[in-house]
Amino acid sequence: MYIQSTRDTHSNVYQDAVTIRFKVFVQGQGVPAAIEIDQNESHCIHFVLYNEAHQAVATIRLLPDSESNQVTLQRMAVLDDYREKGIGSLLLQEAEKVAQEQSFHSITLHAQLGALDFYLKNGYKTVGPVFEEAGIQHITAEKFFLKNN
Repeated sequence: MYIQSTRDTHSNVYQDAVTIRFKVFVQGQGVPAAIEIDQNESHCIHFVLYNEAHQAVATIRLLPDSESNQVTLQRMAVLDDYREKGIGSLLLQEAEKVAQEQSFHSITLHAQLGALDFYLKNGYKTVGPVFEEAGIQHITAEKFFLKNN
């Protein structure tokens, strides 16, 4: 397995990310296609995890917020056949590593309630009440990085 990342919305890596997102969110969860691709696409770092056969099987994106020194983790998706195999954690760890390398001090995300245990096991803490987004129950979670000084 290997992970590639891009900011280029014309790249094959980005196209692979969008394909996974549509399978998981639009086809699998009924998220409206009109809101899956948004105005932030070109501002994000898109990550795709590929299996040994070079097939794209998981994706995640980071939306940097230069004003607050934090990054927002969004659009994490793992294809059905690859869930519960540790792939999501590998991808999450890579995104966190890149965020730290770029000097962000924290990551925030909107976790679907069905995926909350995954984020809690990976060191995230919930913040605030449950809310609905795209017709799905979510809760905000965050993780702070230790400074290496």
